[in-house]
Amino acid sequence: QVQLVESGGGLVQAGGSLRLSCAASRSIFSSNTMGWYRQVLGNQRELVATISSRSTNYADSVKGRFTISRDNAKNTVYLQMNSLKPDDTAVYYCNAVLSGFYGGFYYANTGVWGRGTQVTVSS
Repeated sequence: QVQLVESGGGLVQAGGSLRLSCAASRSIFSSNTMGWYRQVLGNQRELVATISSRSTNYADSVKGRFTISRDNAKNTVYLQMNSLKPDDTAVYYCNAVLSGFYGGFYYANTGVWGRGTQVTVSS
């Protein structure tokens, strides 16, 4: 079973920066997409950024401010968030879409989520 654990959230003033980390309990194939999503209470969860061995993808609202990266040796994906705005306030969730064998189990495009980390940006 693959588990994801997020860290790095907190309270920051507008214009500041935070770096989120998502540690996976086992190595994830580089071809499998990992990403960050966020959710404000009462709203749908929305995509922030994704990364695979072939590409990165960003929501328009974070382009130029956020950078997603991945360290496969550490089984970790990061989200560097700069020039934060109050609208970035949300719970940020890590996601992995697994395809292949993990721990003896076969996953076919199965989504796995972390429990989330709160990011609060004050004005």
